[in-house]
Amino acid sequence: MSGIVIKSAKELAGIRIAARILAQTLDMVTREALPGRTTAYLDKIIEEFIRSHGAQPTFKGYRGFPASACISVNEQVIHGIPGDRVLHEGDLVKVDAGVTKDGFIADSARSIPVGDVDKEIIRLMDATRKSLYAGIDQVRAGNRVGDISHAVEETAREAELSVVREYFGHGTGLSLHEEPNIPNFGSRGVGPRLEPGMTIAIEPMLNLGTGKVQLCADNWTVVTVDGRFSAHFEHTIAVTANGPEILTNYV
Repeated sequence: MSGIVIKSAKELAGIRIAARILAQTLDMVTREALPGRTTAYLDKIIEEFIRSHGAQPTFKGYRGFPASACISVNEQVIHGIPGDRVLHEGDLVKVDAGVTKDGFIADSARSIPVGDVDKEIIRLMDATRKSLYAGIDQVRAGNRVGDISHAVEETAREAELSVVREYFGHGTGLSLHEEPNIPNFGSRGVGPRLEPGMTIAIEPMLNLGTGKVQLCADNWTVVTVDGRFSAHFEHTIAVTANGPEILTNYV
């Protein structure tokens, strides 16, 4: 358990507040991801919404990241830098954002269809979301990180989708990235044991084609090597004595 932070009841209460703001932010941007909008526009309204709630966009300036949210479209997997890219009917936009409120942090991501999308894209989204919740179902005191990882990978395999193996979920709450790392692949019964008071972000990234990815010249944006679509969902979850509490699940 070295390096893993167990949160107090007071700290969990603070993380819940940040998580509520983040869930509301993603609800808002889901409605605004329309054909003709740019990714920079989405980033602008995300930052304005977060700051209007007395909070800060965690990602802005993190390790030099220039925006308030990672916004990735279609073949872009994660860490897309918002800019002048225009959304079109049939696109799949992934919005990954963090909220810091009074020093407490939540992290969450959604894949959002732009207008009407192809059936394959719906299948990709549904399976990626299903893999997230399969992982969350393993967030129980006494289980291990590998139980989460195996559940995510098994769900992806059953859907005949590829797992991105280079990027992981992680602990979060007092810092954006805390221990433990949570891969989206692995074996049951291995890794750190889950204890009440841990807060973790589970974030499967699944691809229609190969799971192989590459980093773009901007040193942030990650894309599929075959140009096929990728989906990404993420929740911040608290480990409790009664099972998982999905902190970013407010509607």
